[in-house]
Amino acid sequence: MNISEADARIALNALSNIGPANFHHLLARFGSAAAALAADAGALEGTPGIGPKAAAQIAACDGAKTAARERAAAEKQGVAIATLLDDSYPANLKMAHTPPPVLYIAGEIRREDALAVAVIGTRSPSPYGRIAVENFTAMLAKRGLAIISGMARGIDTMAHRAALEAGGRTIAVLGSGLDRCYPPENGELFKQIARSGAVISQFPFGAEPDKRNFPIRNRIISGLSLGVLVIEAGEKSGTMSTAYGALDEGREVFAVPGRIDSPKSIGCNRLLQKGAKLVISPDDVVNEFPPEVRAALAAPSAGEVRAPLSPDAARIVALLGDGERHVDYLVEGIGLPSGVVLGILLEMELRGTVRQLPGKLFALLKK
Repeated sequence: MNISEADARIALNALSNIGPANFHHLLARFGSAAAALAADAGALEGTPGIGPKAAAQIAACDGAKTAARERAAAEKQGVAIATLLDDSYPANLKMAHTPPPVLYIAGEIRREDALAVAVIGTRSPSPYGRIAVENFTAMLAKRGLAIISGMARGIDTMAHRAALEAGGRTIAVLGSGLDRCYPPENGELFKQIARSGAVISQFPFGAEPDKRNFPIRNRIISGLSLGVLVIEAGEKSGTMSTAYGALDEGREVFAVPGRIDSPKSIGCNRLLQKGAKLVISPDDVVNEFPPEVRAALAAPSAGEVRAPLSPDAARIVALLGDGERHVDYLVEGIGLPSGVVLGILLEMELRGTVRQLPGKLFALLKK
């Protein structure tokens, strides 16, 4: 079979039974993707991870035809294809343990996107989580960090939108082919991200958002990033698999602490027990990066104009006065659910209006 190595990699990647780990096993055994495609089923079965079904699929593959089909679809969709052989392949991801052999890219990945942080979390955030993701993401994006997420409902979608609204760069990683936007209601968001950042996938055109794809997608999210910020997560969730994958890759993992009685905060609190960095402000994230990374980022906008306090936040300011008040006092005084009040307090903390003291006490931050 006369086929270029790049096309052989595209063809192998398009086969349903070949994931990143099996692809790298094939490279190690045969030396190239082209040689693996030329091998017979018997030889292929001697490769770790390659059983009879996968071996038969590879042996029956018309590599040149498969690659031509993918390239034609990419051209029609305005999508670029990058293999590990290409300079356009993201540098951070190349250093992952098992980088995806092929990436489909709608939009553009730039060199400066190596300065990136992933922002991930639950699909059903609380008011506390919504405020946290909007504040953290907007400020990190304004500092010059690209925001990586999975375009899922909830925290992921909010992170992408906050980055766009802040004028920053954002990259969405899908668990389906780029012609299968998931979730479907994010079709317009897909277009917005592709115009000013990138939407990427390892999966070929036509690949549906199958549940087995998302662990692979999650590894790409962590692999693209210098660190992963988790804002609300259940104990057993895709968010946690991404965080643990980041730990395996030696990436920083940051977690926003939450209430111990909230199911949405169990994941974050567990990560903190396992050594994740507790963060209560965007500066806490930035300060964990090496000096050369911090030097490449924009300085905080000290003179940035802030929106006025909301009526509820202004009432909290009045309740605090010049003293220290317990959160229960504020909940009773303002007459709102505790989760709502905690969300308002977090926003005020990020704005530099209040500070939290031990014992769930709060006080105004003296200017």
